[in-house]
Amino acid sequence: MTNTNDWQIHKKTVSQRGHHLLETALWSDCRFVVGTTTHQQVFQGHKLLLAMASPVFEAMFFGGMAEKNDPIPILDVQPDAFKAFLEYIYTDNINLESFDNACELCYVAKKYMLPHLVEECTRFLWNDLFPKNACRAYEFARLFEEPVLMEKCLKIISCETEAVLQEPSFEDVELPTLVTILELDELSIASELDLFNAVQRWAIRECTRKGLSPDDNKSLRSVLGAALGKIRFLTLTPAQFAEGPALSPLLTQDESFAVLMNISSSTPDKLPMPEGFSTCTLLRKKPAPEIPTENSVIPVQSGIFPSGEVVQEGHKYYCLRNIISQPHIFNTSILDCSVSFTVSRNICILGVQVPTQVLGENGETPSCNLIRPGQTESYSELIYSHLLDSDGSRLTYTHLTSRVNYGSLVEIVFNRSIYIQRNKVYRVGVVLNKGGWYPMGACGTSMACDNVLFTFCVGQPNYSVREGLIRSIVFTY
Repeated sequence: MTNTNDWQIHKKTVSQRGHHLLETALWSDCRFVVGTTTHQQVFQGHKLLLAMASPVFEAMFFGGMAEKNDPIPILDVQPDAFKAFLEYIYTDNINLESFDNACELCYVAKKYMLPHLVEECTRFLWNDLFPKNACRAYEFARLFEEPVLMEKCLKIISCETEAVLQEPSFEDVELPTLVTILELDELSIASELDLFNAVQRWAIRECTRKGLSPDDNKSLRSVLGAALGKIRFLTLTPAQFAEGPALSPLLTQDESFAVLMNISSSTPDKLPMPEGFSTCTLLRKKPAPEIPTENSVIPVQSGIFPSGEVVQEGHKYYCLRNIISQPHIFNTSILDCSVSFTVSRNICILGVQVPTQVLGENGETPSCNLIRPGQTESYSELIYSHLLDSDGSRLTYTHLTSRVNYGSLVEIVFNRSIYIQRNKVYRVGVVLNKGGWYPMGACGTSMACDNVLFTFCVGQPNYSVREGLIRSIVFTY
């Protein structure tokens, strides 16, 4: 007879058994007190499991200078991050819920030398970068020497500068970050006034943080250091300067006069620019998009859908499949289709695109997008879509209910994005619940999109034109 206390019998995997030990603290032989004084939490662990995962823990527990404290204080880590860190060590599960959570977990992973966890946190941050957090992510990447993430952050700051500057969180950036932004030659701004106004806001906030007068020139200049000298005042018109910077407490009257004379005068005998001020007269360039952008719903003429293209919208890429032939099939009930695929590098799947209905009448196969009398240009669509792994387990899914235009592509965004691994087989499927004419398609089995090679119909002996309904896979890096 099985003993009800034989918990191991019911745990099929190592991760399940590890989770049980973590949750129950069974056989634990070390303790940690984690967090600041007001938000501390005690965790119990197992020295052997921790040392197996981290060389830092190995030295801590089994090295020549083994830790004697009990509990072991860890004051520079948040309890939630340490809990997620232990969960990874015991179960291999990585629980990333937010940008802040990923930053904190990455810090712990760096501290205890778990490079794979650092990599996964960094990937999550790549996918969660927006103007509201690009500066903070840059500071995080610089602190932990993550050059690829730093470059990606600067790209967002460069391409979406106005949105970055307008964020209230911009006033909290560190001075080196402010200087870095001001040194960029490519920024998406209307004029240098955008930068000056943002710098002034930052200086006022920094003075308040340090208990200095935000109206005093010396206080404002003391917190800015060399940052003010990065502003290209000479790219402004006399009116822009006179109505903006000239009235600011950041500049003295003598400095304002000297700058205004340099802007206004075309003679070589100008007053010298104030010491430390920029003499650059080149406007900041707006970053050019790598590829022309498209909308998420692509209009189609004469029933012909785009194929074989690499389309980019912001940080999203659209792998539009090549169409070899294109029959139209009338759907009378539920129409489902799926296609297996592999990719040549790790990417993040965001969703798919499927074609909407084309117009037909009296059972005839439509030859073009012709709006007939009494018909509207749009209809109500109902679609379900999912992404499966090679074992058939559902990774993510979504339902779309929306009015869509005839003869177009509609983008279906999954409930959550999923990172997939290169050379592994995945399957994406859609279910259309509306009756009508849909353009099927025999599609090519491979396509390169940006730096990724997609291979479709992997392990599928029988091909169906219904698979052509999955016209595009939407992804990012």
